Amino acid sequence: MRIPQKNIVEFCGKPLIGWTIEAAQQSGIFSRILVSTDDPEIAAIAEKWGVAVPFLRNRYHDDNASVSMATIYALDQVQKQFSEEFENVIQLMPNCPLRESSHIQESHEHFISHNDAFQLSCFKFGWTNPWWAMTLDNKGRPSPLHPGALNQRSQDLEKLYCPSGAIWIANIAALRQSGTFYGPAHRFHPLDWKAAIDIDDREDMEMAEALYHMR
Repeated sequence: MRIPQKNIVEFCGKPLIGWTIEAAQQSGIFSRILVSTDDPEIAAIAEKWGVAVPFLRNRYHDDNASVSMATIYALDQVQKQFSEEFENVIQLMPNCPLRESSHIQESHEHFISHNDAFQLSCFKFGWTNPWWAMTLDNKGRPSPLHPGALNQRSQDLEKLYCPSGAIWIANIAALRQSGTFYGPAHRFHPLDWKAAIDIDDREDMEMAEALYHMR
């Protein structure tokens, strides 16, 4: 799990990272659960929640770093420190606190059954319709991104999906070779949009909290 700085914050009574650690532990599918971070405070929180943080990541830790490269580097650190090799890796971004252990189990089963090298979580657009998306100029005049869709009924338009950082899975050898979870022939696996929600700002946090209390 790659832990951005923002995951020190609390979500519904727990550290944000705690929700992902708990889901990973309860899934029962991992031979090793590892938190990879460059921040000692986050490492201390992870250890309090029962996950070892045997090293701090000293590369790929700024806002411009690729999450794929951060995971590959963490795997390199595991191999060097423990002399352990694994077949597959599951990356769980901890700013997705509504993703539960059952979602991890189901996504893993789907990945194994399809024998793919790369699988990323996504969700279907629902109450918004990206086919009708517009850009606005400085005078408020719209420019449609999909002009041909404006004259079609919403129910006739093809379903569209958005990536989510909730559950990314890859064969490690293929991940090392491609350098990204978006490797050759990667597959998307849909989650319910409520489970897939990413918290990136205050509005996301408020929506996630509302969904949690509704659930």
